[in-house]
Amino acid sequence: MANSWEAEVEVTIDQARLLIGNQFPELHPSRMDIIDYGFDNTVMKVNNDWVFRFPRRDIAVKLLETEGLLLPLLDEKSLGLRIPVPTFFGESSPPYKWPFLGYRFVEGTIPSRAHEVVREGKSALKMASFLKKLHLTDVSEAVKRGVPHDELNRLYVKKRISTLEKNIHEIEELNLFHQVDKLKDYLQHVPKEPLPSETTLVHGDLHFKNIVVNENGILSGILDWGDVHIGHRAIDLNLVYSYLNPAGRKLFFEEYGEVEEVELEYARFKAIYTNVVLLLYGYHEKQPHTVAEAQKSLEFALIRGTDLGE
Repeated sequence: MANSWEAEVEVTIDQARLLIGNQFPELHPSRMDIIDYGFDNTVMKVNNDWVFRFPRRDIAVKLLETEGLLLPLLDEKSLGLRIPVPTFFGESSPPYKWPFLGYRFVEGTIPSRAHEVVREGKSALKMASFLKKLHLTDVSEAVKRGVPHDELNRLYVKKRISTLEKNIHEIEELNLFHQVDKLKDYLQHVPKEPLPSETTLVHGDLHFKNIVVNENGILSGILDWGDVHIGHRAIDLNLVYSYLNPAGRKLFFEEYGEVEEVELEYARFKAIYTNVVLLLYGYHEKQPHTVAEAQKSLEFALIRGTDLGE
């Protein structure tokens, strides 16, 4: 069975140069590098100033179109962290059948490649302020711009528990995580209580591959908005568990505000579920830096509270 991150279409640098050059000749795309590829998009840096994202799967096309409509609105709101605002809207043409987007490059380094990463203090405060503003965004305005509701039911634990169990078993077989016994024990403590209903604008896919830090290791930008939707804020709060240390979490919630205990449990579930997938992804795609950061994220997520003693 194919892995969930395998591409339906892979764009080469030469193909991308031709597409960009034909549709946006003012860019004169001479310097081009593939800087990352995720589950949905191949990401290329163009002339050091621009980033273009090309869908790898059909499901990503609608997501990219939604980004193109929503991100300019969010940019106007000054959320406190840099976001990639679309500037170039590429159209489908032979030999590439899907639209693509070009953004001004968001300065920063993904944590897995950074020399230093700050997981408390300013990073916690910036994350809290950003998410607080994002989650207070007018939902009706987002819906007008095509933002969907949570069609994937991302926090439906019963639907995902068998996949999580299978993935943890594979991690154990591959000897990828030294705390695998804690992961196996967690399977007996996944959240079971219903979440309070909520309709909030959420990023939808916050993890270490979709954030950047500045030269001092402080959180500075949020990337890849393809999963943005109207859903529950616990989906985004997963980053509190997978990225911040316990001291950082405490500071985060002092700034962000009160959150119900059941929401935190679902946030923690999302953190563990996502980073288990990223750990296997890093292994199979031969990305040791991704493996190392996913391991670190899981170590943090397995710490339950906001205090080292919990």
